[in-house]
Amino acid sequence: MKRTLNASLKHLNSFSIEAHSDQLLELETPDDLQVFSTSYRFDPASDLILGGGSNILFAGNVAGTVVLNRITGKRVISDSSNEVLIEARAGENWHQLVLWCLDQGLSGIENLALIPGLAGAAPMQNIGAYGVELAQILDSVRVIDLSNGTPHEFNRQECDLSYRNSRFKSADAGKFLITHIRLRLKRNFEPKLDYAGLHEEIRAMGINTPTAKQVSEAVIRIRQRKLPDPHLIGNAGSFFKNPVIDHAAATRLAERFTALPMFDAGDGETKLSAAWMIEQCGWKGRSMGGAAVSEQHALVLINKHNATGRELLDLAAAICESVQQKFGLLLQPEPLIIQPQ
Repeated sequence: MKRTLNASLKHLNSFSIEAHSDQLLELETPDDLQVFSTSYRFDPASDLILGGGSNILFAGNVAGTVVLNRITGKRVISDSSNEVLIEARAGENWHQLVLWCLDQGLSGIENLALIPGLAGAAPMQNIGAYGVELAQILDSVRVIDLSNGTPHEFNRQECDLSYRNSRFKSADAGKFLITHIRLRLKRNFEPKLDYAGLHEEIRAMGINTPTAKQVSEAVIRIRQRKLPDPHLIGNAGSFFKNPVIDHAAATRLAERFTALPMFDAGDGETKLSAAWMIEQCGWKGRSMGGAAVSEQHALVLINKHNATGRELLDLAAAICESVQQKFGLLLQPEPLIIQPQ
């Protein structure tokens, strides 16, 4: 287990924000995990579990220890005529896992291509894109209780997944270290192409009946065109969640803003386009200090000129205020925000 004191976290977050932790622990082997779970007592008030760093904003330093789970590995657990159960360790790169599954002839995961981060973070956020959420394919999650080192397994229902949320991000935040995820995928491909622009992208590729790989390629093309590459300019993808409100409230908004994109979210609720509202407030492409709203997509905040975490946080707050004044809705951030101590 690698240990670094007074560690820089700049290379460990996709915003490329400079921040430090008192200590950095890197778990690279199952033996490292065993030592960590039996000898270290995690303090959620000061310590932090960090995955790929693609969904976090450091507006301050971490007073305690940052733990990186970099243990990789993937395998097929069971394989029937159509349904296949696969297991991945938390340190697996998510996009590479998607490609591996597609290479095995599996489907159900293709719409989730090119989402940054590691497999262990996927259930925390209930990642989703282009009409598919992890909840639709997740079978179970294996964890270690950080208070006593005890292993547990939670099935999909016990993970309490909802829109960009789970028990690991809310009620049990900081309580568990995710070590493995299991996904239930299929060999018989049933494409999900209802999301706006996806079917059109496939048509533009000259394809009428796509394979799962071709759907993933279409998703990759759209994401690369719409979202800035964090390797080139610091960002965490979509910074705000799309608001979900009841149908009655959505109807009232639609009467005032007829062009506001709305989508049925089920259970009597409607999902609204946060990007459209931000753009209507005039924020797309605007800067505050070194932070800015991407010109490619209004949901994406970027580190344009050596921004601090504080500058990005101030920009987000200003956007929230504008949207609330115009639409009466308070936007919620997607990333975990580490506040100044």
